[in-house]
Amino acid sequence: MNYSKKVLNLLAKTLMVSLTLFAFASCSDDDNTIVPAENATITDVVVNNPNFSMLKTAVIKAGLSETLAGNGSFTVFAPDNDAFAASGISASDIENLSAETLKDILLYHTLASKVEASNVPAGPNAAFETVGGKSIYLTKNSAGVFVNGEKVKQADVKASNGVIHIITKVLMPPTGNLVATAQANENLSFLVAAVVRASEGTTNVAEVLSSAGPFTVFVPTNQAFINAGFPSVASIQAADPDVLASILTYHAVAARAFSSDLVNGAALPTLNGANITVGVGSTATVKGEGNNSPSNIVAVNIVATNGVVHVIDQVLLP
Repeated sequence: MNYSKKVLNLLAKTLMVSLTLFAFASCSDDDNTIVPAENATITDVVVNNPNFSMLKTAVIKAGLSETLAGNGSFTVFAPDNDAFAASGISASDIENLSAETLKDILLYHTLASKVEASNVPAGPNAAFETVGGKSIYLTKNSAGVFVNGEKVKQADVKASNGVIHIITKVLMPPTGNLVATAQANENLSFLVAAVVRASEGTTNVAEVLSSAGPFTVFVPTNQAFINAGFPSVASIQAADPDVLASILTYHAVAARAFSSDLVNGAALPTLNGANITVGVGSTATVKGEGNNSPSNIVAVNIVATNGVVHVIDQVLLP
């Protein structure tokens, strides 16, 4: 199994966990504050702290122990054991991944320069290139510091060769654009069918969502399509492509917006030309102008090369 397939499998597993566990409330800091020993390297901090036992296993298997103990100045966004659990990744998952796959995932958490929390630009989604060559997006606002929309729960853990920020989820590197990301997940097969059918009309939706972007797409689950009157993929394939295109472009925003960027009451302009409205409280929602009730956002921050996906439980109607 190649690297992309393995990462997509983990993304699918993460999505399934999010569909059952996701709540929009910010993660509260716990009492497991890490205070490293004097002159400890990043590897020392990871290896010697029990809260990093799963990360330790991944670092050793990936062959990155010497790298993260070496000279240089690194920033590592480090998922602790709770973050692996919140991402639906078990110890056996780590054991089943190849060293190459783990290395690529871990390098997506690593910058080749020291970036403390105070140096994160104010505002949303400043792009930083990782050691692995792909971008992550840092945000600083009144709620704290976020990376790809995931909260930093302990910032600025000092090491002799850089700094560690402890995060609440594992960051999964993008493996394709928005369309490819949806195609790789069987839980979004109705959406994929809708994109294919819509692209047979006057608007090539697949081409739009495969372009440079960036976009944010609120993606309905298969059940959401069923609830909206599409009981099967065949029913989607029989629908008017221009009607589907109007609906699908109503789910896409021409900007990258992670969960940390969503503001209660914000009206987001869509590619359709009309607005959708965000609600943020004990849960997060998004509502179309033609919907009687808002849709719950049930999974967030699935990163693609040209944007980000949030999964919703209701089709948005213009």
